[in-house]
Amino acid sequence: MLSRQLLLVLEVKMEVENANEVNLEQKKKHKGKHDKPKPWDEDPNIDRWKVEKFDPSWNPDGLLEVSSFSTIFPRYREKYLQEAWPKVKSALKEYGIAAELNLVEGSMTVSTTRKTRDPYIIIKARDLIKLLSRSVPAPQAVKILDDEMQCDIIKIGNLVRNKERFVKRRQRLVGPNSSTLKALEILTGCYILVQGNTVAAMGSFKGLKQVRRIVEDCIENKMHPVYHIKILMMKKELEKDPTLKEENWDRFLPKFKKKNVQTKKVKSKEKKPYTPFPPPQQPSKIDQELESGEYFLSEKKKLAKKWQEKQEKQAEKTAENKRKREEAFVPPKETAKQDSNNSENKEDVAALAKSLKKKAKEFGKQNSLQDINAEEYISAPATEQPSKKKKKSKHT
Repeated sequence: MLSRQLLLVLEVKMEVENANEVNLEQKKKHKGKHDKPKPWDEDPNIDRWKVEKFDPSWNPDGLLEVSSFSTIFPRYREKYLQEAWPKVKSALKEYGIAAELNLVEGSMTVSTTRKTRDPYIIIKARDLIKLLSRSVPAPQAVKILDDEMQCDIIKIGNLVRNKERFVKRRQRLVGPNSSTLKALEILTGCYILVQGNTVAAMGSFKGLKQVRRIVEDCIENKMHPVYHIKILMMKKELEKDPTLKEENWDRFLPKFKKKNVQTKKVKSKEKKPYTPFPPPQQPSKIDQELESGEYFLSEKKKLAKKWQEKQEKQAEKTAENKRKREEAFVPPKETAKQDSNNSENKEDVAALAKSLKKKAKEFGKQNSLQDINAEEYISAPATEQPSKKKKKSKHT
């Protein structure tokens, strides 16, 4: 019995495997049937990225339904739009698009007409009114109607919560005298306008992708726009070298690490020695009242005691304020002269006078010895000398 069952299971498995193989072969045949090489697949003259200009002969009957888009604009743009609207209207009329400016509601509307042939031009007209509402000048905004020109409106208002930080980072994107913005426009080949909570960009798909990444990195504080400019400049130089066309450029590009300068110092708390016992329970308000005896007092006595404490505090405060006011009128203390100091000073003056007199006498003697004339002393008569001796003898 067991051997028969095993044989049946093996037969079923073999049938399933055969059926799968047949299905795979059929699928392969079906895929290869439509996968034949076409003559234009390997033609080097065909540029597959080129967007061909729309020919009205492709859609001679026009559109079946009316499509329309409308957008509101801020009040400060009302005057400018009123002046520039005739030029916008004439530009849209060439493509068979009707435009309407409603100053009462503060809105712009574009819609298709019977003369519209290009079905995608209404999307371009929608982008045009969006750019006009975001403060893009009309001559620049009209360029969006070209097939090669695309636009992207990047919302940056919700990326940062703090308003001061948002304003600072938005200014970082613009740079001093709009130098950073001009450099980004040259390197990406896009027109960029920073206005309020949005950044409007116009250019190719590749350039718009770069602009979006740079703007979001700047507002989210991931990377400074200057570093993106350096990377783009290096890529421009690497594109010129045909040998590096199919190589990875990561080894040539700089790698910038984010450095947070403003680091907050963590205050280290001193750890108390570990004890397994919990801290002692603090006495409650009732315990304090029981200890002081207030708990057993009546309500009147409690109120009287509170009133008395309040009056004492008030009296202390008024006395302190009065003392502070009167400090300005208290005269400074004069230094009293001591008699002992006077007596000592007098003794010092007398001693100084005696020493001066003594020094004056000594100085006079020195001057008298210096004034003696040597010639007179030598030419003096010899008789004078023995006279002195005689006088000495007389005295003897």
